[in-house]
Order: sequence, then structure tokens, then C-alpha cells
Amino acid sequence: MSFFRFCLAASLLFVHAKVLCASDETSKRILRSNMREVYLQIPGGAETLMQMLTEGIGYGRIRFNSFKWNWEMQTEQKQNNWATAIGSSLIYKSAYLGGLGFTAGLYTSYNPWHMDTEEIGFVKSGKDLFSRYEVLHGGRFDLATLAQSYLEYKSGRLSIKAGRQIFESFLTASNDTKMIPNTFEGITLHSRDIPFLSVKAAYLTRQKLRDHESFHHLLAYGDDPVMPGAYWSENDDSAMHQGLTLSKLQAEGIDDRLFVFETRYTPAPDLSVLLNCTAVPQLIASAAIDGTYNIPLSDALAAAASIRYMHQFDKGAGSIGGANLATNTIGYDDPDSLDSGLWGTKIELIHDAWNIDLGYTSVQDKGDLIAPWRKFPTSSYTRLMGQYNIYANTKTIAIGGKYDFGKAGVVPGLKAKIGYAIQNFDDTKPGVQADSDVLTLHLFKTYDSMPDFSTKLSIGIADGKKDTFSGGGVLKDDPSYNELRFEINYLF
Repeated sequence: MSFFRFCLAASLLFVHAKVLCASDETSKRILRSNMREVYLQIPGGAETLMQMLTEGIGYGRIRFNSFKWNWEMQTEQKQNNWATAIGSSLIYKSAYLGGLGFTAGLYTSYNPWHMDTEEIGFVKSGKDLFSRYEVLHGGRFDLATLAQSYLEYKSGRLSIKAGRQIFESFLTASNDTKMIPNTFEGITLHSRDIPFLSVKAAYLTRQKLRDHESFHHLLAYGDDPVMPGAYWSENDDSAMHQGLTLSKLQAEGIDDRLFVFETRYTPAPDLSVLLNCTAVPQLIASAAIDGTYNIPLSDALAAAASIRYMHQFDKGAGSIGGANLATNTIGYDDPDSLDSGLWGTKIELIHDAWNIDLGYTSVQDKGDLIAPWRKFPTSSYTRLMGQYNIYANTKTIAIGGKYDFGKAGVVPGLKAKIGYAIQNFDDTKPGVQADSDVLTLHLFKTYDSMPDFSTKLSIGIADGKKDTFSGGGVLKDDPSYNELRFEINYLF
């Protein structure tokens, strides 16, 4: 099986290399600095079935990722780690016959150099380059998965998709910063037919995290007692509630289906309001509002004020798994409740070449927030690379800045983003990490001579408290570390 995966990855890279010689002069899509893909060319309509196939568009991608993580203080559970991989993706979008089309996306990741099998549990940010479950059970440090495969119906500004797909919303995201995106199985709707209003709705039945080959449960943690590494077989996201185990949900007869309804109202260019409801019936639900108002200050300068509120409703998850994501409920006023909430505010100064923002978020001192679908309640306000500031009674203040060296006429194609966050966690809760200050720097570069080629360098430095004792008298681990990420992308 390992040889088959290697051959598949090698063959795809060979196909890519052949296609590069005849790539179009005009880019079919671009990458934003956060690795989100933006399609510049999409298929049009077709009059026959043959045209539906022949007038479709194929999209290719070759990428390289490397991660290095060093703890300031190593323990038996925390060891310095690294990961590196080369991968590819082939996506095909058909033309639309009577409004009906389809998309299929095959993704691979191959790790020619890697840590030993017995050390994979130590790997932090680089774990998404392979599947820990597959390594443990088959010794394979490679991935090949059909992460996208859906039918789509389009009519005007309405799109309905059924199958495996990317779905972006307040709490769901592709989060495609590693090698393979986070995708879902289900049915989704997106409509922009009503003026000034965007509407999204989804019924999602399965999820495939970035380090999985197959689709798995949306809100169930693996716990098969006879299966080694069972927790890696289901939703093992870092923000997953470990107390919501598959066996407990099955005993209760609960199917973890995810329902999403979201609207974005933009009555004027300077005002945007988002409303979101996300629910897993019989377990958890949330409602959120997020608004942004832009204030022009001059021809080149503007300010923006944003505010966010999210309320989390416990629909039974707390009594099953407890108030803490790691099941350690010491220090929680109600250890069996996940009722909670978050509010945040942010102020930005926006210029043509730069912007500066100051954000603040506060999680209620109730239950932890549940968000294992790759978008976080604190995103764009105070969350920095690799951080999880969604625990009960966590307060975070963050300042960030972006600078476009190309727009400023300094270095063509270079963009920089820097962030600094002060994270104040609850010292009395042993199930929550110690306080930390985090500094991150991202450098994203495109090249005029190769418009579809880009590189990205990311640095993270966390300085944590080393002498924090929880309410139970337990010394918390030092969360300090240094992280380095490097990525290369080529689109065609």
C-alpha cells in the first residue's frame, strides 16, 4: 500500500511537470497570503454533455511544506519535532449543462524525510503533512485523498452543492495552510440573489481534517479500547472536545450532524453585519453576530470598528463530556455545563499599503468553546498562528500589522504580517495552559517572472509563564516554544 501511494504521488508530480511546459499565460487562480484560493477563471455553460466535459477547466498545484518546532523546556510529553513534505493537487471543474456541473479534487502529500514512527505523537504543527493513524497502522508517511467531489447546481447567483466540498462560514473553514484542505460531506446552499444579502446554509454529515485520508465524525473523539491510536481515527482536531467520545455518543443514540445558517448583510459599502447559527443537535449550538463599520478619514486612510458576540448553548454535550475540552473540569463553577459565550472588539487603521489593528476577546467564565471545524471564534480578532484562546475565562489582547511592500513601491510582490498577543488564561484551571505572550511574523512573496509561483515564511515565538500553579496545586507546563514554517506553491 505504501508503494502504491508513493507511485500515485510521483505520477501526479510527473503530470504536473509536463503540464507546466504548456501552462496558460493568464493565471487561472491566485493564492491569498492566508493560502485561500481565489479562482480567476471558472467554466461557463455547455449545450451538450460532451461540451460539459471538454469545456471544463483543470487546476493543478505543487507545494512544499516544512515545519520546525522547538520547546523551551522538553518533557516526556513534549519533544522538539519537525516535518517536511512535497505534495500536489489536481482539481477539475466541469462546464455547466442546464445549470448542473461537478468538481473533483485529488490531493497528495508525500514525506520522504520524517521522524521515527514512535515519535509521531510529538509532532505539532507539522502533523497535518501525514496521517498519524495511517503511520501507526501501516507505516505510511503519505496521503492521497479525494477531498473534493461534488455536484453543483447554479442558477443566477444561487449555488447548491452536494458531496465532498469546502464550506467557509463563521466556524467552518478549509484552513488550507498545510497540504490538504479541511473539507466536509453534505449539502450546502449559497445565494446572493437578494440585494445586499448573502445567505449560506449547510447540512454536513462528515468531515475530513487535513491529516486524514477518509471522512470521519464531525464531533466525536475516537476511543476504541482495542485499536491503537483510536483517538486519531475520528475528529482529533486540537480544538475538539475529548470527552465527546464516539462510544458515548453511540450509547446515547446521537448522530453528530452539523447544521449551519449564515447571512451577511451589506446595505452600504462601509457596513457589514454577519449573523450565524451553528448547531449539532442534542450536543451543542451557537449563535453569533459580527459587525464592521468603515470610517473614511481621507482619500488614502480609513478606520474600521468591529464587534463580535457569540453565545454557546449546551444541548447535552456538557453532561456527556464536561465543561473542559480536555475533560479536566477542576476550577469550573459548573463542571457539567458547556453554556458559554465570547465577545470581542477590534479597531483598525487601513491604508493602501498598510494597516494596523488592535483586538480584544473575552470568553465567559463558564464552559470552553467548541470549534473543531477549523475556524475559531477568535479568528481575525486575537487568534495568532497555532493558538487556542477559546477556553473559559480567557482574555486576549492582540495588536497586528500588515504591510504591502509592492504597493509601497519598495519590493514587488512582498507582503508582511506581524502579530503580538497577550493571552491571559485562567490560572485556577489545570485543564488550561499557562499565560503566554506570542509573536508571529509572516512573509509572503510572489514573483513577476513567475506569477503562479509563491513562497511563504512564518515564524512564531511564544513566551509563557513558568511558575503557574493551578487551583489544585499542580504546576502548569511551560508553554514557551519557537516555530518555523516554510512553504512553496506553484499553481497552474
